[in-house]
Amino acid sequence: MKDIVENILDYMATDGIAYDIQKVQTAHRIKLVDSWGIKPGSRVLEIGCGQGDTTAVLAHFVGEDGMVHGVDIASPTYGSPITLGESAEKLKQSKLGSRIKIDFNIDILSQNVDFPTNTFDYIVFSHCSWYLSSRDELLSIMKKVKSWGKTLCLAEWSTDISSIEQYPHLLAIIIQAHYEVFKEESESNVRTLFTPQDSGYQVSC
Repeated sequence: MKDIVENILDYMATDGIAYDIQKVQTAHRIKLVDSWGIKPGSRVLEIGCGQGDTTAVLAHFVGEDGMVHGVDIASPTYGSPITLGESAEKLKQSKLGSRIKIDFNIDILSQNVDFPTNTFDYIVFSHCSWYLSSRDELLSIMKKVKSWGKTLCLAEWSTDISSIEQYPHLLAIIIQAHYEVFKEESESNVRTLFTPQDSGYQVSC
């Protein structure tokens, strides 16, 4: 695991301050993608690819014969201290670059965005549902993309905490979600707080 994490980190635009955090995040995403059973040669659509944290790991797993197409509604200039565009460029220039395609300013619900049935083996939503404006938006996205791929893989952070040290972070998330819900437009990374306890969290399409 250690060698895989460090190899993937070499391909990512990580500043020195955030390196240790990114190392933990990458190890988490390796376990996540492994649990999904994504095999070499797979074609993957990643919705909400952001800085490419999961994109890089997916590209490692699909191998030279696979492909990862990441899309995000944000602009390539979004993000700090490293923008989404800078992160994408670093990945494209790496050993994984030939198996990665990333497009920004993509609204999945736009009529101009579509793919033929079963274009992809997997459609991935990795830690991006909290960015959405509502549960209805998540449901609309899932209904639209369900024909594009054979398997849907979704992961989101849990609001269940196991130690007191996690409590301040949980409170910050809850406060941010309650504040952002009153805005008509927002670029916050927590807009709608989906939790496993929500009755509508398990969505059937």
